[in-house]
Amino acid sequence: MHDWVLRHYSDLIKKGLSQAMDRPINIHLNVKQTVVAPAQPAPQKTPTPATPTPPVQQAQPIQQAQPAPQVAVQPQMPLPTAPAKPSANTYQGNPLDPRFTFENFVTGKSNEFAYAAAKRIAESSDIAYNPFILHGGVGLGKTHLMHAIAWYIQKNQVGRKVMYISAEKFLHNFISALKNKTTHNFKDTFRNVDVLMIDDVQFIAGKEATQEEFFHTFESLVSERKQIILTADKSPHEMQGIEDRLRSRLGWGLATEIHKPDLETRLAILDQKANSLGIEVSRNVAMMLASKIESNVRELEGALNRIAAHSTLVQQEITVDSAAELLRDLFRQVDREVPISEIQKKVAEFYNIKMSDMSSSRRVRTVARPRQIAMYLSKSLTTKSFPEIGKAFGGRDHTTVMHAAKTIEKLMNTDNSLLEDVNLLQNMLKNL
Repeated sequence: MHDWVLRHYSDLIKKGLSQAMDRPINIHLNVKQTVVAPAQPAPQKTPTPATPTPPVQQAQPIQQAQPAPQVAVQPQMPLPTAPAKPSANTYQGNPLDPRFTFENFVTGKSNEFAYAAAKRIAESSDIAYNPFILHGGVGLGKTHLMHAIAWYIQKNQVGRKVMYISAEKFLHNFISALKNKTTHNFKDTFRNVDVLMIDDVQFIAGKEATQEEFFHTFESLVSERKQIILTADKSPHEMQGIEDRLRSRLGWGLATEIHKPDLETRLAILDQKANSLGIEVSRNVAMMLASKIESNVRELEGALNRIAAHSTLVQQEITVDSAAELLRDLFRQVDREVPISEIQKKVAEFYNIKMSDMSSSRRVRTVARPRQIAMYLSKSLTTKSFPEIGKAFGGRDHTTVMHAAKTIEKLMNTDNSLLEDVNLLQNMLKNL
């Protein structure tokens, strides 16, 4: 058998292996003897030549002489794995702003009650008002007070766990929990806290599934006497798109409104902000800013930031004119143009002179000074140019208006009575 295989297949085997390995190959063939059990004799047939392939398959030494090349073996690719589901730690709140503390909050008539209530909640471990809701317009200090409560508790009541989160992030976290089937982790995160703070809760209005989850979170925390603090743009009974049962729960505690700051509070805010920035702002510049920007503390501070940055970079003193020019775009947004004729009328009534005196040539002090004040207010409260203002005052030259405005601005630094008159007139004209 050995000789027969070599005679008929050796050349074919060597040729195939040499082509496969790209080099000459010699082979050595051994035949392994096997014992085959006797079988029943088959019917005799005329012998015919046949290819004895079984012995070739049993020739193990062929594999030993030259193993198959390893490059033919393909590595097994790892099967794709599903992304890991978020753990409970994934659902985290928003960071607290280190600037927003009780010490940095400027109080006035518009916010003193909200401040007192927030301070009481922060200092007491008892749950006196639950929920506590701060509501009001944009940029009035709601978020500031909420952060201040959180900072105070973290500093003075170390054992209490505080969670501060925006309503928008609460919504997105809840959607993520539903998608990843991790609602159990979500519930654990927000129900195992001592103080839950949600900013701008009106954001979940119209979101039924999120309101459902928040309702049950609310019930769980209240039942365990845990504090809930919320901010909103409106009081609970004014909120639209909030389910009745949730609205009812929101009315259980104390809702306090933060109003627009009055002039004195706005000036105090500017003074504190200027101190924190390390800059000096004249009374006139502060008065202009406080008079122009009435309803938004955030915009008021932003305006001062812009002025401070410009003054530092160009190394120039901050004046009323430079500040007005720098903030022209902002003033254009917040201004409600007051007609010059209305300014003239109010000033004339205030100083008990005739309306015609505003355009007359009379130079007596009792007429000339009110006319100068009216010119100053026309420049402060309108976007009219000096020539346009001069035209409204009997066709006076623009230099006359410039002189009048500078004279009043200078006098306001030394004459407190005049300063009070101008401030009062500004407020009267703003509230028309």
